[in-house]
Amino acid sequence: MNALALYQYTDKELKELLSTLTVLIDTREQENHHILQYFESKKISYKVKKNDTADYAAMIPRNPELGIARDLFIPVAIERKNSVDELAASIKDRTRFENELIRSQKLNFTMVVEDPNGYENIILGKFRSQYDPKALLASLKTFEARYDFTTVFIPKIASGNYIYHHLYYQARCLLKG
Repeated sequence: MNALALYQYTDKELKELLSTLTVLIDTREQENHHILQYFESKKISYKVKKNDTADYAAMIPRNPELGIARDLFIPVAIERKNSVDELAASIKDRTRFENELIRSQKLNFTMVVEDPNGYENIILGKFRSQYDPKALLASLKTFEARYDFTTVFIPKIASGNYIYHHLYYQARCLLKG
């Protein structure tokens, strides 16, 4: 049973709860000014705190009037890589990368790579790492299958939008039941 959907919220209540959604940004997340600017321009609530897993997560702050007695952490996480180069470097450090994926097992986990042509760049070997393109793709796809996550390649300018809307609709779906 979905513990987040213990109540049947009206559309108005659901909208009120989701309007308070807060994006949690890991303190170790770097070079994300473009994402923060997007959040600020859209008046999206966010907090910088240490996340145990991934760079971005979400919560609904307590709302006793709607049956939320304490902050409600949504089981969703997004790991952001600023390029295929960063992705390749992460995968090369297999133990650390796999440990992150193991910690993400209880979450709806997504990897965002800020390169709209990232998949093509992996196939064609258009990255700085000495990693063989076939081996990089094989490693990525094996990790996706083993740990049940998806990698999304998007332009940097769309990152803030993607992160917020992914977290928002995951929360909405869980709350709606």
